[in-house]
Amino acid sequence: MSDGVLVDGVQPMSQGMRVVNTFVAPSKTFADILKSASCWLPLVLMFLMTVGWSFAVDKTVGFAAASEVQVNKSSMQADALNQLPPDQRAQRMAMTAKITRFTTYGSIVFVLIFMTIETLILWGVFNFALGATTTFPQVFAVVAFAGLPRSLMWVLSAILLFAGVNTENFDMRNPVGTNLGYYLQDSPKWLSTPGTFLDVLGLWSMALLVIGMAIISKKKMSQSAAVIVGLWLLIMLAVTGFSVAMG
Repeated sequence: MSDGVLVDGVQPMSQGMRVVNTFVAPSKTFADILKSASCWLPLVLMFLMTVGWSFAVDKTVGFAAASEVQVNKSSMQADALNQLPPDQRAQRMAMTAKITRFTTYGSIVFVLIFMTIETLILWGVFNFALGATTTFPQVFAVVAFAGLPRSLMWVLSAILLFAGVNTENFDMRNPVGTNLGYYLQDSPKWLSTPGTFLDVLGLWSMALLVIGMAIISKKKMSQSAAVIVGLWLLIMLAVTGFSVAMG
């Protein structure tokens, strides 16, 4: 069943077909967004994947253990907690685990917030810097479909957790080894943090984003790549700097 309305006598393809084509024929999906910016299925899939991953963490690792790992990875947080009496430290960690559990199960909210911010930035840069005439819904749809490969991280992580792989010292912020930073966790932050950006699934999504934005903006692929890769590098440098500063 197709969604949308007829455009030049052609009806937009179904949401399911758009998802399939995102992986096998992405240009078809992104060209179809010019007919209809509907993108509800990727959002539903992301919701299901985040909840499924949260359930996997909950049942295999536990949020208490996962929170402990995250605290120990930050020297500032670890030092502050170690200065507390044992009973106060236990109370603080119990509260941290509860907050982590709540925010993890509700992580789709944060995903949507970041997607909205990403959409606003791309919409502004392409329209005002490159003179494109994209609409916010079109850019959001490109971001949603392009993000599907990156979202597979939750599926891979859940499968590995239920298989009993990497349940000790589980890092919720970098749960599966699809990126270089996963293998550099004992290295200095200035090296391990940018390594997390060299992620197979993330780079796949970025390539789709380049294709999608070029199609809906009607700009050259090289222009789209220059904008998106440039923003990616700026974010990587900013996150690395913040990570180093926070210890």
